[in-house]
Amino acid sequence: MLVPAVAAGMMMMGAQAQGAAPQMAVAAEVAAMQDVAPSASQVQQPTATPPAVPQDDAAQDIVVTGDKGAPKGDPLEQLNAKSFEAVQSVDKAVLEPVAKAYNKGLPRPVRKGLRNFFSNLQDPVVAAAYLLQFKPGKAFETAGRFGINSTLGFVGLFDVAKRKPFNLPHRNNGLANTLGYYGIGPGPYMYLPIVGPTTLRDIVGDTVDKMILPFAVGKPFNKPAYVIPATILNQLGERAAFDETITAIRKEDDPYTVYKTMYLRQRKAEIEALHGRVSDEKFVPIYGEDIRTPGKKDAPKLVVPDPYGDDVEDAPAADTPPQP
Repeated sequence: MLVPAVAAGMMMMGAQAQGAAPQMAVAAEVAAMQDVAPSASQVQQPTATPPAVPQDDAAQDIVVTGDKGAPKGDPLEQLNAKSFEAVQSVDKAVLEPVAKAYNKGLPRPVRKGLRNFFSNLQDPVVAAAYLLQFKPGKAFETAGRFGINSTLGFVGLFDVAKRKPFNLPHRNNGLANTLGYYGIGPGPYMYLPIVGPTTLRDIVGDTVDKMILPFAVGKPFNKPAYVIPATILNQLGERAAFDETITAIRKEDDPYTVYKTMYLRQRKAEIEALHGRVSDEKFVPIYGEDIRTPGKKDAPKLVVPDPYGDDVEDAPAADTPPQP
């Protein structure tokens, strides 16, 4: 009996030892770590702090990414730039060769006469705009200019009124200028196919201006047989006169910005002229009567102003701002 009892007791002690073995192993590891690693109270804190980074150096490490956004006044820049690129591609392939042939094929007096004719048709609109601006003197001068050129100038083919003894120069005016004269801003800039550079204010005003003559006079100005060929001939003459300028613009690093800047500067100069002020920014006209007809002898070389305004004052101007 004694042997089985002793054996049973030894088996029970072995089982207890196996159950306590993991706890003893963990306790042994903790004791070993305490012997090797210093306590939190024994760890010495560093006595010196690392040198502070200068604010300038720290600022250089900050990098901000994101789109800069469209420039002021041109919220549709990406769309406008795409439209500009597409129009210029078509222009180079189709209109430019035709314009160059037009300039070479027709003598300068003929090309100038056609431009005078279409410009003379707009003088009644110019006179009406001056009346809306309460400038009766300029309105009567423009009406007189229209009468002189329509008669003595052979339906406007010759600009007799600007010469002595009349001295009645051409002036750009219309509903868009009238809106600007009364303080209405140009709104967003747009570059549209067929229309070209414009603003919200200008597209509204120019559309109304073009509708006045057909509605006020009627035949033949409201008939397709006149409107279609007259529009084509007028636009061709304007494109031919603009050929030198557009060639210079295409040589610039950023033709879209240059074209936009030139248009907005001309518009600003025309609005300023209505208030009797000469614009501080020199400009090269890109539309209208102020564009010189190619072929004039001893004409000054065209200089495109800096679109960013760094050397605008130093750059010679090909033309002067319109007088009020």
